[in-house]
Amino acid sequence: MINNPDKYEKELIWRATRSVFETENYKHKPSGKKYKSHWTAFHHLAYIFGMFCKLFRIYERGIKSAKNLQINNMDFYFEDLPPLFDNYTILHLSDMHLDSLDDMYKIIAEKLKDLKYDLCILTGDYRKETHGSYQQIIHPMEHIVKNISAPDGILAVLGNHDSYLMVDIFRKMNIKVLINETITIRRENQEIDFTGIDDPFYYFTDRAYEALEEELNQFKIALIHTPELYEITEKNNYKLYLCGHTHGGQICLPGNIPVITHFHGPNKFARGRWKYKNMQGYTNMGCGTVVLPIRFNAPCEIALIKL
Repeated sequence: MINNPDKYEKELIWRATRSVFETENYKHKPSGKKYKSHWTAFHHLAYIFGMFCKLFRIYERGIKSAKNLQINNMDFYFEDLPPLFDNYTILHLSDMHLDSLDDMYKIIAEKLKDLKYDLCILTGDYRKETHGSYQQIIHPMEHIVKNISAPDGILAVLGNHDSYLMVDIFRKMNIKVLINETITIRRENQEIDFTGIDDPFYYFTDRAYEALEEELNQFKIALIHTPELYEITEKNNYKLYLCGHTHGGQICLPGNIPVITHFHGPNKFARGRWKYKNMQGYTNMGCGTVVLPIRFNAPCEIALIKL
């Protein structure tokens, strides 16, 4: 029995579309541009930088920094927050890349044990590579989920490193994967809507805009892998935008200046708290790494966001 045939059909269409996108290995961008995805030049530069770090004996320092997981607590204030959601706390994890650093999943799980929150949000990138196997991240993900204690559950979106095939695996772990759709959390007669969008960095479709433009409750929070949809999200009166993707640069110059963010927009959106017109946002620095297992001036984090 299909409880919601419209939702079921939309997901079937999404799966078919996403599978084609993943197979053809093209980036599909909000601008309408479509071009071949390749990391060759970036990998070459990263290899050279890695050799430089080893030559100057700072590579191990970078690995140590990448494993120095911080817990960042912050308060976000909203004049129109439904009163029953005052002090509502969101655990925000992003960019775990669970196969990028040995035993990083154990470090994450250990940090989660004593934290108190109402809801857990995951904003994508669960494996290291953009294509290939994902089996290696299943056990680490299960281990982390066992250490998440969220009364209102776990909501997730996919990133550009993820496959549509992960959705069913995550659902078996009681993770609610949002695919251009909204879920409502209630406190008596008061509500907050959480809209989760499929990754717009590689896999954008117009369904993302349709989901953001739906008529919803007054207080809306967007969950999107990258910051790049900030303009249309604010235009549709979202109050808070939670994302990741950039790793805060992962490797930054002194003064926290990122070398590369893989985000085509102002640097203010690339890490931490930001504001755009009437919408607040948070770009999580992420827990994992890509290409090189190191971080400099861009510490990995677990974010606890209190409304």
